[in-house]
Amino acid sequence: MDINVWGWLATSLLLLNILLSSVVIFLERKDASATWAWLMVLFFIPILGFILYLIFGQNLSRQRLFDWDDKKKVGIDATIQKQMKDIHLGQFDFRNPHTEENEDLVSMFLKNNDAVLTEDNDLTIYTDGREKFNALMNDMRQATDHIHLQYYILRLDNLGSEIVKLLTEKAQQGVKVKILYDEMGSRGVLKKHFKELTDAGGLVEVFFPSRVPLINLRLNYRNHRKLVIIDGKIGYVGGFNVGDEYLGLDPKFGYWRDTHLRIEGSAVHSIQTRFILDWNQASDSHDIDYSNHLFPQKPSNNDVAMQIVTSGPDSEWEQIKSGYIKMISSAKKSIYIQSPYFIPDASLLDALKIAALCGVDVRIMIPNKPDHMFVYWATYSNAGELIKAGAKIYIYDNGFIHAKTIVVDEKLSSVGTANIDVRSFKLNFEVNAFIYDYDTGQKLANIFEKDMELSYELTEEKYQNRSGVIKFKESISRLLSPIL
Repeated sequence: MDINVWGWLATSLLLLNILLSSVVIFLERKDASATWAWLMVLFFIPILGFILYLIFGQNLSRQRLFDWDDKKKVGIDATIQKQMKDIHLGQFDFRNPHTEENEDLVSMFLKNNDAVLTEDNDLTIYTDGREKFNALMNDMRQATDHIHLQYYILRLDNLGSEIVKLLTEKAQQGVKVKILYDEMGSRGVLKKHFKELTDAGGLVEVFFPSRVPLINLRLNYRNHRKLVIIDGKIGYVGGFNVGDEYLGLDPKFGYWRDTHLRIEGSAVHSIQTRFILDWNQASDSHDIDYSNHLFPQKPSNNDVAMQIVTSGPDSEWEQIKSGYIKMISSAKKSIYIQSPYFIPDASLLDALKIAALCGVDVRIMIPNKPDHMFVYWATYSNAGELIKAGAKIYIYDNGFIHAKTIVVDEKLSSVGTANIDVRSFKLNFEVNAFIYDYDTGQKLANIFEKDMELSYELTEEKYQNRSGVIKFKESISRLLSPIL
């Protein structure tokens, strides 16, 4: 091939790359950091970089892919309006003084997320997979009306098969069983694998299924929520998915440390509403209505206050991230954070730095091993930056920590599915319980401190003495962090 042909090919490649770069700039125009990250990928990996953008990119075909029905959350609109009005007029009768202290946070979630405040809840915290799934299966065995189960990852291994077998038995007893799973998270799982359950009357739906079986290139906009609702009276939400590794049976990760909540009280109605919205989006012919039996009224003497807050790419607000920032900015004494992926954007990172510089005891716990390589080294880099501001970083050394928790001043807390990264804040569908309760905050703080005994502190000296290889990995990962 002569020089002229090579020159023509090079020029064509350059022009095509410029054209594709222009497409990225147009589609990413709302996020400058993501734009520059993708342009860097295009520069170093011409053409192939754009293919990666089609798979991982944030805004491509967003409107077409997310034509969500504008469903009214029947039965709660009036409650939301009344709560907002009463709080604005100073007439809201708070049952819990810790809720009243966070009136502004409550108001924000009412306004931007329709998150009803409930103050009659009881909750149990699980940090061990066996304990959590034993409790869940025991509750499901007692179900008499319905079981709604939704997980990002649902593996049909020993644990998953045991759960599906139990659900099949309940369906045979006349309990209405519905399973919703995310196809990307539950790769390899197909509807036909639930034949015994569906033959018994159970229903199964898939979130964002691929057009070609077993091949799904829609890596963004995944449903990362983990919800179970039993008879409208008991709800589960937190970090555990369904699979043997969550019982600590995967030698790659070892013991799996996570945080999950079992809830009884009116907050279960909010969890139920979220499930119905997600189910109806995924279902073509088996929509759920808002029947009263799905929202049973039960007098309660419990007093844990909380809001169930959801976020996702179908909203212009980053509700959970905004909640985290508000919590951090309100801290007077302490901030405890556990997250497997710690890649905050500039706003959240600055909030933590400011808190640490102001003398707040900022402690962050991350894993000691990578789940996703680039994500891990970006996490490590951000941890190092916070150490300089006075925060303390702990590396969990007893397996893999997957908990997504934040506790402020031991009285304001959040537990759910959202990691501290762009993917959770912008690209995935998430759900967190924001809890206004001293006892719960103290329990979560005590759990954090117990986990510290199984961790080692990443001091500034240790961080500064990291190897050149680690520094290189951090540098690359940090540049890519806006799109991880």
